[in-house]
Amino acid sequence: MTRHAKNCTAGAVYTYHEKKKDAQASGYGTQSQRVGKDSIKDFDCCSLTLQPCREPLISSEGHIFDKEAIYKYIIAKKNEYSRKLKEYERQKKKEQSELDAVAEAEKQSKLNKFLKTEKNIVTEPVKAFVSGPSTSKESSVSNMVSGKAKHLPSFWVPSMTPENKPTAAIKPDKTIYCPITGNPLKVKDLIPVKFTQFNDPSDKKSLIAKTERYKCPVTGDVLNNSIPCALIRTTGDVVTMECVEKIIKKDWLHPITGDKLTEKDIIPIQRGGTGYAITNVQLESKKDRPVLQA
Repeated sequence: MTRHAKNCTAGAVYTYHEKKKDAQASGYGTQSQRVGKDSIKDFDCCSLTLQPCREPLISSEGHIFDKEAIYKYIIAKKNEYSRKLKEYERQKKKEQSELDAVAEAEKQSKLNKFLKTEKNIVTEPVKAFVSGPSTSKESSVSNMVSGKAKHLPSFWVPSMTPENKPTAAIKPDKTIYCPITGNPLKVKDLIPVKFTQFNDPSDKKSLIAKTERYKCPVTGDVLNNSIPCALIRTTGDVVTMECVEKIIKKDWLHPITGDKLTEKDIIPIQRGGTGYAITNVQLESKKDRPVLQA
């Protein structure tokens, strides 16, 4: 038997290799790609706009946001909550009116049945021994007599189909969640960030165009994605983690003001990373697409 190549079309089976090759050529299937350094935001950039912050704020979990961007996000979420709350109240009011109408109809039906029974007792004699065909409408085999046409569903009218049931009203959640972590976020928990600028006389570029913008006010080290850094909650100063481990944790005193600090006053800043696996947890980007069915 001769040996065939992977591109052989004489086989009776659609092999896995052929399916994978065709899916890649046609754009089907999940596409994955490793994220490089240029696709990772800088540590001082906003987590929403991915641009350098003008007025940086940091959450209690270490994510930096621009003040304008995060305030717009919070206002948009509050407006969305107000809209959903009005819709919820409108739907609850409609459901209540429908329940009231059903209760009133049931009450009226019981009253009519009672009056009919009383009238039959007084005016209609019982013909127990009279033989002959019954002329009552109730004996009809049709399911449209005695007003049943109004109660039976109609399968050709969309509004009357049995499956057309309104969804249950769910009260919207008032809590605003962080766009990055999904945990509850409050405006009072956002802390202003105080960066110390790195002044290089030989670099005449603007602050946004510079690659080295800020430094540690204690050690003087330039801050970037490759250097872990943290924020001091009391003053908003950004220092390196090396400064925290070797200087601050030694006496738990602020290295600039001398104030007393606790472990809760140190907030590690979530950095974008460098593109290396040692500083990033997830470096693979995936895009879901329809699967090629064999």
